[in-house]
Amino acid sequence: MYKNIMLALDGSKISDSLIEEVIKLTNGQNVNVRIIHVIDESFLIYGGPSFDYLSYIASCREDGEKLLNNAAKKIASQSSIKPDTSILELKPLQGRIAEVIVDAAKEWPADLLVLGTHGRRGFSRLFLGSVAENVVRIATTPVLLVRSTDA
Repeated sequence: MYKNIMLALDGSKISDSLIEEVIKLTNGQNVNVRIIHVIDESFLIYGGPSFDYLSYIASCREDGEKLLNNAAKKIASQSSIKPDTSILELKPLQGRIAEVIVDAAKEWPADLLVLGTHGRRGFSRLFLGSVAENVVRIATTPVLLVRSTDA
């Protein structure tokens, strides 16, 4: 079975489903769980000179910490697992979110990566892209995708 499971959360509605899936996967197992959240700073280069970058990043970091802490508490309360958490940052001109997630999975090292997909199709998929699709394309670690019921 899996020994190191990495859970990537973005704060969307699917996050609760992902947490529940990890709880099911780890039930009765001796497993390490790491929960990650990526702060995407790459678009901040478009903010302009009056944009308050530091306040925005601090706010994103605070929101990410809350997301991770709530997820860790929920997993710990429903299992014997005590997950660790990590905020990752994507700096401008340093790649894509998917690359940050895959690199973190390699570095840790995870033997399963769990993330959500919104299941978009057509124009919205083309316009918005898909972090999950990019992760699946470049990951060397097995990936479990949990699809959103809102698609």
